[in-house]
Amino acid sequence: DAPAPARQWPLLSVVSLVGLGLLLTAFDVFRVGTLLIGVALIGGAVLRWALPDVGMLAVRSRFTDMVTYGVLGVAIALLAMMAQPEPWLVIPFLDDTLHYTI
Repeated sequence: DAPAPARQWPLLSVVSLVGLGLLLTAFDVFRVGTLLIGVALIGGAVLRWALPDVGMLAVRSRFTDMVTYGVLGVAIALLAMMAQPEPWLVIPFLDDTLHYTI
């Protein structure tokens, strides 16, 4: 069995990317920073699926961790790409949905 720090590399990689994303967001590179946070969470879901032992990245069952990391990662990445002004991703039916609900 590897020593404790060597077993924690999946958690350290995800936390490092999230920290870098937060740092970029703090330096007013909002879209890239939040997109990096979303990609880090998606990467955490992939690591949880692919590796048999992910250290402290495993919080709940494998399925629950993958769904939680994946859904949050995709949601954060989509919101980062749709943020105003000048969104990178435009979804036309959302504008119509907002128009008819208000």
